[in-house]
Amino acid sequence: MRLPVELRHVAPRLATGAFILNSGLSKRGADEQTAAMMHGMAKNTYPFLDRLQPTAFLRLLSAGEITLGAALLLPVVPTAVAGIGLTAFSAALVGLYLRTPGMREEGSLRPTQEGTALAKDTWMLGIGVGFVVDGARRGAC
Repeated sequence: MRLPVELRHVAPRLATGAFILNSGLSKRGADEQTAAMMHGMAKNTYPFLDRLQPTAFLRLLSAGEITLGAALLLPVVPTAVAGIGLTAFSAALVGLYLRTPGMREEGSLRPTQEGTALAKDTWMLGIGVGFVVDGARRGAC
C-alpha cells in the first residue's frame, strides 16, 4: 500500500503538525483567565464566537488544533485533505492578525512587537495553500 504523502511534503507536514499539536495540547489545561483572554481576542475579530463561553471556546480550539496537528503528522491522511484543514485554520489566524488593532504598524502589513506572534501564521497559510494546490494539480482533491 502506497501512502498518500509525497516525500516533498514530509518536512512541512512534520513542522506544522508538531507545532499545531503542541499548541493544542498546551491549551488543554489552561485556566479561566487564559480562556477569557483568548476568547476575547477571537470574538472581537469573529463576533459569532461571542455565543460560546470562554472555556468552551478554548476546549474546542484545543480539540481542533490537536485534530489538525495529528492529521498533518499521520501519513495516512492525504496531504490535500490535511492542507484544506491547515489552510482554513491558518486563514482564520491570519484574519485575526489583520483585523486586531495594534498587531500591525499603521498603514502597513508589517507586524508590531505584539503582532509578531500572529504574523508568523502566514507561513502556515502558505504551506496549506501549497498542499491544496499540489493536491488539486495531481487530482487528489
